[in-house]
Parts: sequence; C-alpha cells; structure tokens
Amino acid sequence: MFLASGLSNSKELAQEYVLTGVGLLAGSTILVLTVIWGTCVIVGSRDFPSNLASPSPGSNPTQSRIKKLLSPLTDAGIITDMETSYTEKNKETSTTARIMALSVVPFIIILVPKILHLSSSLQRIAVICTLCVSLVFLILYFIYQVFQPWVQERRLEYIKHEHLVVDVLTHVQQQTMGRLLSEDGAPNVPAITRLFHEVDQDGDNYISFSELKELLQEIRFRKSHRDQDEILAEVMKEFDLNCDKKITTDEFVTVLTKWIDDTKRAMDKRYHTVRSLKDLYQFAKIRSILNMYALSWPAHSRMDILDHRFFDTIDLDKDNCISGSELKEMLLDVNFGKIPWDVDEVVVKVMEEFDVNGDQTINEDEFVAGFARWLNTTSNLAPNSGEDEDDMFQKKWEEIDKLVEEKTIGMSIWAWTKALALLVLGVIILAVLAEPLIDSVQNFSSTASVPSFFISFILVPLATNARVAISAIKSARRKKPRTTSLTFSEIYGGVFMNNVLGFSVLLSLVYFRGFSWDFSAEVLVVLMVSATVGLSANFCSTFPVWTSIVAFLLYPLSLLLVYLLDDVCHWS
Repeated sequence: MFLASGLSNSKELAQEYVLTGVGLLAGSTILVLTVIWGTCVIVGSRDFPSNLASPSPGSNPTQSRIKKLLSPLTDAGIITDMETSYTEKNKETSTTARIMALSVVPFIIILVPKILHLSSSLQRIAVICTLCVSLVFLILYFIYQVFQPWVQERRLEYIKHEHLVVDVLTHVQQQTMGRLLSEDGAPNVPAITRLFHEVDQDGDNYISFSELKELLQEIRFRKSHRDQDEILAEVMKEFDLNCDKKITTDEFVTVLTKWIDDTKRAMDKRYHTVRSLKDLYQFAKIRSILNMYALSWPAHSRMDILDHRFFDTIDLDKDNCISGSELKEMLLDVNFGKIPWDVDEVVVKVMEEFDVNGDQTINEDEFVAGFARWLNTTSNLAPNSGEDEDDMFQKKWEEIDKLVEEKTIGMSIWAWTKALALLVLGVIILAVLAEPLIDSVQNFSSTASVPSFFISFILVPLATNARVAISAIKSARRKKPRTTSLTFSEIYGGVFMNNVLGFSVLLSLVYFRGFSWDFSAEVLVVLMVSATVGLSANFCSTFPVWTSIVAFLLYPLSLLLVYLLDDVCHWS
C-alpha cells in the first residue's frame, strides 16, 4: 500500500506516507505481542499441574496468605510445547518464536549508524544493506515454509482432532445405548455418569489409562490418525484436566459434555469444516426424534414396529413405500421439544440410512431393518451398499496428507497461473485502496490535531489486526495445549511477516525516494518488544497469568518510550 502511494505522489506527501507506514508497522507488531498476546494468555489459561503450582514446604503463614492471594496469577496460565508422559515433545512454537526473534536483525543493522553517529552517506549504505538483509530473510522464510510445512501440518492435525472427537463420541453413543443426548437435545449427564462407573472397573472412582484404553479399544479410528497408543494418549490428555494421569467423574462428564456442546454449537452455526461432525450431530438428532415419535404412539411398541403397523401409519398413500414427502409429513406432526433441527436435512439423512437400494423410497424391509437397528433391537439387518464411510474418509485424508507432505503437489501451468493471477489481483486491490486509507489517516490527524504517527500506531492497527485478534482469542479459549501452541505459533509467524515484509517496503520507499532515515526510535521500540517476547518464548514454555499483565504494560510503555525518544530527546 505504501509503495503504491509513496511512489506515485510528491516527495513531501510520500514522506508523510512513510511516517504513517512506520506507525502502522510498529503499532501492529506491538499490539499483537502485547495486548493480543496477553489476552490469549488469559483466555487460554488453565490450572498448572500440581508439580508446577505446589507450595514450597516450610513457608510461614504470612507467606502462605500472600501465595494464596497471588495464586490466580501464578498457579494458572498457558503451556506451549508441553512435554508429558503421553505425547512427544513438540518444539514448533519455540521455533516460530526463534524465527520471529531473528526478524530484529534488520532493525539492529539500521540502528548501527545512529548509535555510532556515522555520516549520512554511511547511513544510506546501511539502508541498502538492511533492505537486502530483509529481502533475503523474507525469501528464506518462504523457502522454509515450502520445505518445512509444519504449520500447515499442525492446522491439518487440528482438523483431524475434530474427527477424533467424533470417533470417541460415536463410540460413547453406542456404549450408552443411544442415550448420549436427552430428549431436549442436551447432554445426558446421568447416562454419561453411568458409563463412567462401568469403565471404572476397579471401583476407585478414577479411570486409569488402561481402563480408558479398554473403553476405546473397539473404536475403528480412521487410518489417517497416528498409531493407536498415541491416539489414546491424546484422548487421555483431553480428559485429564489436572494432569494427574487419572480421570475423575467430574472430568469425564465435563469433557464429554463440552465435546457435545461444541459439536452442537458448530452445527448450529454451520461450521462445516468436518463433515462427520455434522453427521454425528444429525444422527443424534434423528435418533432422538424418531425415538420420541415412537414413544408418542403408546399402541406402537417395538414389536408393533417390527410387524409393520408403524410403517403403515407413515405410508399415507398405501403404495408399500415411504417417500420423502411422507417422511417429512410424519416428522412435521410431532413436537420435538428444544432439539434444533432442519426437517429437510433430517429427511435426506433418514433416506441415506434407510434407502439401501437407492430408489429414493423406503420399502417395508428397508424400514423394518433400519428402524430396528436404530432402536437396538437387532443388528446388521441392513446390508451395506457402496463405499464404507470410514474408507471414504481414509482416502480423503491420505490425499490431504500426501498434499501436505508434498508428494502430490500440483505443478500444472494452470495452478501456477491461477496463483500468480490471484497475487496480482491482491496487489491491484491494495494499490487502489492504499491512497484512500492514507488520506483518511491524514485527514483524521489534521482534524483531531494529533500526529499521524500516533493515529497509525494506535487506531489503524486495531482495524487491520481485528481478524487476527478474534481468531487467536477464539482458538486460545479452547484451552487445549495443541490449539494454544498453534495460536501462539501463528502470532509469532504473523509478527515475523509484519516485521520483515513491512520493513522491506518502508526501506524500499526510503531508498528509491532518497529520504533520510529518521525513525530510529520507532524501530528501537519494535526491536525491544519483539526480542523480549521472542527470546522469552524460545527459552520458556510456561507463561503464568501474571505475564499477561507485563505484556499489557508494554503497550503504553512502548508508546511512552517513542514519545520520549522523539519529542523529548530528539533521538531520531
């Protein structure tokens, strides 16, 4: 944006654009690493394991009271790249933080002439060198992403985790005899509690890893998942909220209830990233609906259903087949309580489950076999037709895995042409929108009698980083170690791109328009914040809640430091 505006306008106006660009660069980086970073620590915080938060022995009462008062700040927080006895240690988050810390190298180079009081000609050489280093860093980062696509793999792994949740919930649905949801669509807590006591074979009110393994060993996990022990370890970690290597009744009920609520919420908001997630929820709704319908007919017991009387009730035109319209008519006549549902979607799903021969109608044999299976009175009455759904998902995930591992990357001319065309289109859109944005900042600055730098440092980053903030905070709120690590990885990766790419653009404009470099104070502040957070995340994986307070304080302190260096010390 700033290249388009700065290169096409007068030198005086371009100088203002550079000032605005520096404010946006500094403001965006500092906002993300302070306010957004700190907010993610708070919303993603969980109680630390006992070995991290245990009080020291021999403390006096005064120290104990102080420690208890400060416990919300010290005994909870986030853990990235956590090493447990269940999973291998991942270092992607600290790697991203290390990469982000490297983005301050160009800042150090550009500050050398100012610190050493070098001549203007040497300062211009420093600008050229810094620009070259920034571009090299940018290209190397692109190459690194191509040959080490672990960020994409982690995103894919998160989607696979949704499938894992579906597998477990489906199995639990079977273990609870179809009573995972109550009649009003809410999680059936008594049924879940009964299942806990069934799994707790030794009666100690805890589920151990071996007992959980016994519960889940019958699940046919999709082959795209990792090996079975690693999957079970992941499930154990999901349930073991306090990391004591055993699952209590409250933990078991809490996690299953949360999974069900998340599934329902995702479907109600039409988040269809995982098809089987929708299928599970739809199946639960259909099952509840038809069970409620059967119960609403006192004369129609299960034997009534099996000797075809229920079929005759639904078959309105008496042609010995149930059509989609007849099925819809039946469903519309029943009060289903608070269960959220779409009747047309339910009809389609029932047809998929019952219509074995694919003629868009349900004959008596198909109806009896399908309904009896759903009511758990018989099993395997309906023959399987077509491709098994698990096999279908397996093939799809194998294709995606190959794509991520670069085994089947599309190298066609059309793929390259499309990618380049989209890139050019994005550049054109930015070029068109750049000048109005800069003009708006300048006009607002003049009207409010506030330097444009502070407008671009405070207000513009809030707008341009809103999507990043919302996405990061929503991910951190899941309070899961994997999504927490991924959230902070994306924060650090975004800051690296902002530092290197944004700085390259600004240096290009300064060099090609022949400007002097007068923004050392702003660069110094960005360097300090980026290096502080980057090095901390590189050497530490545990961040208590109190670190968010430090991060929040860095934001106003950064603005104050820029003001002191520029307007008081005239350092730039």
